[in-house]
Amino acid sequence: MKKLMLALVVVLLASCNTTQQTVIAAKKTLKGEWSLDKISYDRQGIFEVNLYNDASAECFTGSIWKFIPNNNTGKYEVNQSSCVSTGARNFRFTIPKPEGNGAYYFMFKPINEKKKSTNNNAGYRMLLDHLDDTTMTWKMTVSLEGKPFVITMNFNKLQ
Repeated sequence: MKKLMLALVVVLLASCNTTQQTVIAAKKTLKGEWSLDKISYDRQGIFEVNLYNDASAECFTGSIWKFIPNNNTGKYEVNQSSCVSTGARNFRFTIPKPEGNGAYYFMFKPINEKKKSTNNNAGYRMLLDHLDDTTMTWKMTVSLEGKPFVITMNFNKLQ
């Protein structure tokens, strides 16, 4: 019985360690600058989408995102000249341990230069659908007319 319990503890610790290693590896891959090149939706139509209570999806297309994993902060820059509000915004992010289904999520909240929340401490959660050395995909599910609506954001690494 003691051997069985010891074996279960070892397996549990090993699986936790693997999860933590995956999160650390993801953060290392995330480090650097990325361009948000494409935003798409899970259905056809014309939609007015305001992302992160900040700007339209059109304004976010082409935005540059910088991730600094050693302190879980970053910055994105909306640089479309046709957009009302351009410039850099700061954020804090995390990649928590996976859900029961094994899915990893990317969570972030806007902060100011002093690292204080700028959105009433509210944050955003996206499925980290894909991440490799050159591309990344987030999927954010929101509600539209009482049904799930999936916004897909495709990034390419710049450096």
